[in-house]
Amino acid sequence: MQPLAIVVMGVSGCGKSTVGDLLARRLEVDFLDADDLHPAANKAKMAAGTPLVDEDRWPWLGLVGAAMKAETDGGRSIVVACSALRRVYRDALREAAAGPVFFVHLHGTKELLADRLGHREGHFMPTTLLDSQLETLEPLQDDEAGIVLDIALRPEELVEAAVAALPPVR
Repeated sequence: MQPLAIVVMGVSGCGKSTVGDLLARRLEVDFLDADDLHPAANKAKMAAGTPLVDEDRWPWLGLVGAAMKAETDGGRSIVVACSALRRVYRDALREAAAGPVFFVHLHGTKELLADRLGHREGHFMPTTLLDSQLETLEPLQDDEAGIVLDIALRPEELVEAAVAALPPVR
């Protein structure tokens, strides 16, 4: 059984960090919130309501991929909360991880996402960037290992559905 990198993905407000942390606890593996790896300039840009462009994202995705690879090279699976909105970003993560990656795409209606963002405190991502994230989002494709889950479910239900869909995890 090979270690697995599990990426909980989706737009801001979908619950990546909450579900990712719960999933990591359930699987007894480490959890990484990719937001923690954003450079200060990226966070400041988003906080000011300016969407990131690919030139902002590539170095950050490299750091996320390197963290995934370090864990799996050490024989450990890992759960990462990372937006991974476009196929090319997911491809970059898969390439950097140099091993199997499974995506858990948390998906919900724009209204539910906006409501969640409107009630969130202390986060650098403003509600005004939701539209740009939804425009950027490319759903998982048939050749990508993963599952799409509806965020209308409770976090615990999302974790159980993710666990049921995962290959065996070391």
